[in-house]
Amino acid sequence: MYIPMVHRWRLFLCWSLLTTLCAFAAKAQSHGSLHGKIVDPRGNPVPNAKIALLQDACEVVQGTSDAEGSFNLSVPASGRYTPRVEAPGFATENVPPIYLTSGKTEELTISLNIGPLPQEIVVSATGTAIPEAQVGASVTLIDSDQIASLNKLDVLEELRFVPGAQIVQTGQRGGITSLFIRGGESNFNKVLVDGITVNAIGGGFDFAQLSNNGVGSVEVLRGANSVLYGSDGLGGVVNITSAHGTTSIPELKYSVDGGNFGTLNQDVSLGGSIHTFDYFSDFSRFDTRGSYPNDFFHNATVSANLGWDIAPTTGIRATVRHATTDLGAPNAIDFFGVSDASTLRNQNTYVGITAQQQTNDRWHNSAQFAFAQFRSLFVTPFPTGQPFDPFGTGPNYLGNLVTIRGANGLSVTGQGILDFAGSYPQSFPDYEARRSLFAQSDYRFFGGWTGVVGFRYEHEDGEGLTRNNYSSFLEGHGNVGHRLFLTGGVGLENNAVFGFAASPRVSAAYYLRSPSAATFFGDTKLKFNFGKGIKEPSTTQQASALINLLTPAQVAQFNVSPIGPERSKTFDGGVEQRLWNGRALVGITYFYNRFYDLISFLDPSSLVSIGVPAGAAEATAIGGGAYVNATSERALGTELESKIDLGHGLLFQGEYTYLDAVVTKAFGVAAFNPLFPNIPIGAFSPLQGARPFHRAPHSGSFILTYNRRRFNTAFSGYLVGRRDGSTFLLDGFFGNTLLLPNSNLAPGYQKLDLSAGYAITSYAKIYTSIENLLSQHYQAAFGFPAAPFTIRSGVTFTIGGREGWWK
Repeated sequence: MYIPMVHRWRLFLCWSLLTTLCAFAAKAQSHGSLHGKIVDPRGNPVPNAKIALLQDACEVVQGTSDAEGSFNLSVPASGRYTPRVEAPGFATENVPPIYLTSGKTEELTISLNIGPLPQEIVVSATGTAIPEAQVGASVTLIDSDQIASLNKLDVLEELRFVPGAQIVQTGQRGGITSLFIRGGESNFNKVLVDGITVNAIGGGFDFAQLSNNGVGSVEVLRGANSVLYGSDGLGGVVNITSAHGTTSIPELKYSVDGGNFGTLNQDVSLGGSIHTFDYFSDFSRFDTRGSYPNDFFHNATVSANLGWDIAPTTGIRATVRHATTDLGAPNAIDFFGVSDASTLRNQNTYVGITAQQQTNDRWHNSAQFAFAQFRSLFVTPFPTGQPFDPFGTGPNYLGNLVTIRGANGLSVTGQGILDFAGSYPQSFPDYEARRSLFAQSDYRFFGGWTGVVGFRYEHEDGEGLTRNNYSSFLEGHGNVGHRLFLTGGVGLENNAVFGFAASPRVSAAYYLRSPSAATFFGDTKLKFNFGKGIKEPSTTQQASALINLLTPAQVAQFNVSPIGPERSKTFDGGVEQRLWNGRALVGITYFYNRFYDLISFLDPSSLVSIGVPAGAAEATAIGGGAYVNATSERALGTELESKIDLGHGLLFQGEYTYLDAVVTKAFGVAAFNPLFPNIPIGAFSPLQGARPFHRAPHSGSFILTYNRRRFNTAFSGYLVGRRDGSTFLLDGFFGNTLLLPNSNLAPGYQKLDLSAGYAITSYAKIYTSIENLLSQHYQAAFGFPAAPFTIRSGVTFTIGGREGWWK
């Protein structure tokens, strides 16, 4: 049959249109799918496990894993789904929500846990998310549930419950706070917020500036890891991760509470998800006057976490955090009997933009740009104390007449110099900034082995100095059979100050017994970890390093090398045993840390004693000396830890640490107090052979939580033994009459806290939090009294977050 040309074109156009519409319809109607594998803590497949996908607590689709643990589920429409897995002998696993797109397949591996204790997924040890059961390093994860149950305001409070960690805060809320891990110095720890390095240049970090605003989890690695984290990962890593929005219905929370000492705390957050976009933001404001004059503290923090899955295999995430704090600095009240008038203002900003791409089911890539900025201003508006000028050179200002008693049974009485002579007001501004670009690629090879390679560029700016640092690393982790898990790698650092340094690390986990929920004695895990760490000099150390105080001709004449990195070798090994059908976990870990090539300021005579040519040492006389790599410390000890699910909503965890730390090499000159003429004293630093300051040989903590229906409570304790220290004081004649012997100077203490909450309705909850329940007069830092009994009580309102939230 003949069809005219014009009709042919019309038929062709109609057919094309129909075909296109059918294609779009088919695409619109095609189902998205979730494919993956269900495994036990050691990565073995779990067959016949039931997996369901939920939306707003309603089951949408379900399936069962096959003999290899594999599953495949189809969903009727694009959306955010929450996987839930149940299997005989394993605890039910609720996986964080994931977004599934029509016509696309997502890959997911779900690790189940034996018994009711939660399965911890950690990142700090390997650079990729991996079950803690497969890690040989010592890692502690503090999740959002524990943070919420403790109901504390600052991250430092959660860190008290990490084995091997000791928190020292100078005074009350807002006072400078240091973290010591396994006997190392407080600046030996790498601190990251959403992957952003937030240490000051040279390693220091004040944890009093970091509130729990927007914090989703805190992960602590105990031991060196300069492979993944480069400089500053000398003794440990603290990795803080922001909360994510997960609910399809926006969730708005507002909390307000008040307490004694004029305390007022407010927090408002908004989180949720829309298709492939998730969002979470938080603003908090805390104010208190403290229990002493000029002991106020204000903290205003805003944070945000925004994520967008551009495609099923590609995503981008932006995080920002800004905190402004103001505090009074009354100084050591117990040493002076009067509050100083100084104040400190801090402004910290952290910004990160991270892109991730899953090339295929084996290959994953990520890149992050990060910016961190730190501003501070310390002001002493006028001198405090009694003017005293015995030498006619201008008055210094003395505190009141006080008696200082040490825990070693010795005491002194007198007046120390609180403020020195000079022009007032005095201001000390500081500014530092870091900008970095980090890229990482990980590929899963055969047999569960994964290779990770990374590169980092970092630009540092502080005190008029700039640095451009480069680092890279190569690491692999995987298993041999079903019992042995290995990790090994090397980091390469090219630092603008000290040049090139390499840092290796290896760890292993081996199971003597297989996981089982059917017997009282569960799996037995042996663990081992060894690593080397490095830390770069601070800008102050760089500016006054020996090489920078000499002329180029003198450097060449005396063959002076640049200041080097501080170094560490850390080792730990232990055993973990699950008991009571997976309801209990006990562990013991031995650690040995050696910190060497530590940077110290030495006077000219001490410089000569370590081999510096006399001519070079004499050139430093004007400044009193120079910074060089000269001292060392050693720390060894044992950690005991346990966690027990007692049933009926009761959970107990506890830890004890024995620490034997010693200064193995030092050049400080001993001071002598006429009251104790035969006892050498380290006035400003510990002497060789003595214990480092602030680190107690005995410390421990515990938490007992109860969570049942509408009511929850937590009773916790932090216990610390006697520590070495110093008064760091000069009397009015610049003498040593106010120094006390260092040994066991600071008394031990116990900080007991209690919190409780009750959900009146699904959208209103009342709570209270008590710290220092016994109102013990203790000093975490000798001379600086901590806050007495403090209480906050308030209410939280929650709007949205789920269907029927108002019921």
